Parts: sequence; structure tokens; C-alpha cells
Amino acid sequence: MDNMFCFQCQEAAKGIGCTIKGVCGKDDVLANRMDLLVYVCKGISQIQNRLIKNNLRVNAADMYVVDALFSTITNANFDIKSIDARISKGLILKDQLVHIAKENNIELPVHDAINWKATEDKYEAASKLIGVLNEKNIDIRSLKELTMYGIKGLAAYIEHAYNLGFEDSEIYNFIHYSLSEISRKDISADELVKLVLQTGEYGVKGMALLDKANTSNYGNPEITKVNIGVGTRPGILISGHDLKDMDDLLEQTKDSGIDIYTHSEMLPAHYYPAFKKYKHFIGNYGNSWWKQREEFESFNGPILFTTNCIVPPHEGANYQDKIYTTGAAGFTGCKHIQNRSKGGRKDFSEIIEHAKRCMPPKEIETGEIIGGFAHNQVLALADKVVENIKNGSIKNFVVMAGCDGRMKDREYYTEFANELPKDQIILTAGCAKYRYNKLPLGDINGIPRMLDAGQCNDSYSLALIALKLKEVFELEDINELPIIYNIAWYEQKAVIVLLALLSLGVKNIHLGPTLPAFLSPNIAQVLINEFGIGGITTPSEDMEKWNII
Repeated sequence: MDNMFCFQCQEAAKGIGCTIKGVCGKDDVLANRMDLLVYVCKGISQIQNRLIKNNLRVNAADMYVVDALFSTITNANFDIKSIDARISKGLILKDQLVHIAKENNIELPVHDAINWKATEDKYEAASKLIGVLNEKNIDIRSLKELTMYGIKGLAAYIEHAYNLGFEDSEIYNFIHYSLSEISRKDISADELVKLVLQTGEYGVKGMALLDKANTSNYGNPEITKVNIGVGTRPGILISGHDLKDMDDLLEQTKDSGIDIYTHSEMLPAHYYPAFKKYKHFIGNYGNSWWKQREEFESFNGPILFTTNCIVPPHEGANYQDKIYTTGAAGFTGCKHIQNRSKGGRKDFSEIIEHAKRCMPPKEIETGEIIGGFAHNQVLALADKVVENIKNGSIKNFVVMAGCDGRMKDREYYTEFANELPKDQIILTAGCAKYRYNKLPLGDINGIPRMLDAGQCNDSYSLALIALKLKEVFELEDINELPIIYNIAWYEQKAVIVLLALLSLGVKNIHLGPTLPAFLSPNIAQVLINEFGIGGITTPSEDMEKWNII
């Protein structure tokens, strides 16, 4: 029997699944415990789903499930104690929900996840009995996991929105409903296909909610040149995605004598007007998440992980004692900064004092990169964009959003961007941009040939831009636009972006560097036949196939 089984990310071992240790770095005990946490969430959601139907929802169950699922996405949490604490909390919450249901004579589904109880010494044994392979029908399993990973990505986005004061009960309702549906043993493939598309619809709602939360709090992103060099003072490097954490950290460090740098997916924080008032907000340090081991060595100061994208440090790494986590993130042995009280700020005093004792960062590059092309900014340039399309200066837009990863086959995206003809514009969001955002791609009549909308969730901006162009050109179908989708994926937030695009009617999306391991051959064929989903080959072959000349 395998020690574990996980195939939720693009780097699943041998393109099948990790069975001994995750490529991400999680061991079998942690992987199995995360399966158990997901199982607890399914039990809670089944009960909450029934309570909602009877107007008896328990608000605590909403954010519990969101946070628990978020903590199980790839590279988010490596601290088994925090996962166990979530399981214990979930079991207590589940008992409370069962009690409320019984008091109100609400009949609950017959499912083991509702009735299961355990003490901590039974967690390990139990976790091996409820993993994904317990669904024996590979097509049903594939559709259930496609839904689950979409929901995990959605959970990440709506937790960020919640931290900024924005919620939508309909999205919570759908999460509970979807987890209830994939818990059914009698659900059909047709029902699951419908559920997958519904998940995409709620992905659009979730990204719209987060976009509203971000822009309401910090303004619409603006075209911004971001410094990639360093200053002379000690610094804190902030990684992940949570802008509320960025807000709290900038405010608490403004007179501290230290500087703040973004890393990887936190780069787009520089594009928001509200953060530009902070003179100690210096720039972006380094590249994508997977290069952190070498870059964190040279940064010298402490690193704050606000969400996922943690790579476990090598043994003896000089920065392990400088890692701090918060929110859904966690790493064994590292300081975890607790959640803020409602209406308050997180207490970052410890990491600030730590930074003051450190040397300034070592410079690893110099120059600037440009971004801030979210939907509001691009739509402000709409007349100029349309004019360049009509006169033939812009022939195509190529959406190269998504995730980066460490495997050599990711070099494809750098080569593709380099070989792309000069009349093509790249639309990007997410850490995939680090494969080409420092290339000298130039511009088309003043419009940069790479337009960075922001974080992975800002793929929503790219969808809005496409819908606006469809309206301007009076087209009936979004697929008639001169837009090619060549998207890289890595983890579950990319899955919800993909499902969101499918729900908007976008077809012929090319996904790489490999198709997901969790797609069975039959389900992959359905996506190919119904939506035109395809893989990638080489840049030159793909350009020829897509008529990019």
C-alpha cells in the first residue's frame, strides 16, 4: 500500500501522483492528515447545507471550511500541528452542527464524514482510509477532484476578500453544496459535469468579490515601474498573496528604519495607489516562488509568508530561523503570527524587531519591471488598443497567465515569449510572468508588449478585458476575438481560474506544461471535445498550429 496519494498539483510524480513524499515537500503523514481535514470539511458542509435549507446556518462553519481548505492547497502549510488543530476544531464544530440539526428535527444524509469521531491517536489510521483513491470509478473520481480543487482555489480567493471585509453568502452556500454533492456515493458523471461548470461560475463570482475588495480598499491598480534593486537598510521580504497583511505590515513599519520588499505573487501590491504613500516600500526582490531557496539566502532579513508558495528550506539553510508565517500558511518550527482581531491589525512587532538585527539585502539584480494593467487601467487605454487592432499593429493577444514551476519544461514559456512576433501582446497574471517579465519585449506604439494584470486571481481582469473587446467589436462569441490562451498551471488556484474561463464560454485553452494528472482519459477527452482544451508542444510548433506568424 502506498504511504500517501496526492495528484492535486502539476508536479505530481511521474505525471500520476506522489505516493512516498510530495514533490512539494510534504511527507506522507502530513498528506494523509490533510486528506482527513478535507474529510472533516465534507462532514461539516453536508450538515451546514441542510441547515441552510432550513434557514439555520451557523456562520462559524463558513470560514472554518474556507480556511481549512485553503491550508491544504499546494505549498501552503507544512505544519502538522496546525493541521491537527484544524481537525480538532472541526470535530467540535461538527458536533455542534449535528446538535442543532437534531434539535430542529432536520434529517441528515447518511455519510461516514458526518458520524466519524476520533481522538488524535487515531488520526493517522483513519486518514489512510479516506483518500481520493477510495473512489474506485476513475471518471467519477476525476470529476469529484476537479470540483474539489476548484473549490480549494475559490476558498483561497474568498478568504482574501473576507480579510478585507467582503463576503458573499451565496459563495459559502455553493461551497457547502458542492462538498455535499461530491460526498454522494450515487452521484452520476452527468451531475458532476454540471457541478464542475457551476464551480467555474462561482469562481467568477469569487474573483469578482476579491477584485471589489482589493480596489475598494486600495484603489484601482495603476501602470507602475517597480524597482528590482535594493536599498541600504535592513528589510522584510513579504511573499504570498494577502493584501491586508501587506497593509498591516507597511503601516507598522513606516517609522521603523527598515524597508519592505515584495516577493513573487506579492509583486502586484506595488500597483495599488494606497501603498504608494509608503516611502519605505522599496521594490520587488527576486523571482518566482521556486527560486526562494537561493534568493532567501541572499536577502539577509526575515521573510513573511502570508499564504502559499512555501518551499521547505534545505537542512542548514541560513534563513530557516527567519521565516514567519500567518493565515493559512504554516511551517514546522517557524514563528506563526496569529490572526487579527475583528477590525484590528495583526501584530508584526516580532518580525520587525528581528529585521532590525539583520544586514541589508544583497543586491542580485538592478533595473525596473512594469505592471499594473488590470481591467480598469487597460479599459482606460481601450481607444488606443482598439485603434492598434484595427490598423493591424496588434494582431493578437496571447493570454499567458497562470503559475510558474521549477521543472525544466517551464522554459517553454520563456522561449515562446521570446519567439512571439512583434505584433503580438502578452496578457498575463500570476507568477507565470516571471518566465518573461524581465525580457526586453518592447512595445507597440507605446503599449507594452507584456501587460501584467497582477496576481493569479487577477485573471478575472483578463476576462473583463476580453468581454469589453467583444462588446466594442460587436461580436456574438468571445471566441471570435484575436485572443489565444496559452496558460501555465501549477496548483488549485489555477484550476478555479480555468473553470471560470470555461464558464464564461472561453474555448480552445491550451494548458501546460502538462495536463492535470487528476484528469482521467475519458474526462480529459470530454474537455477536449466540448471545450477544445489542449496541451502544448514546442513554441514554434504551437505558433504554427495557432497561426501566429
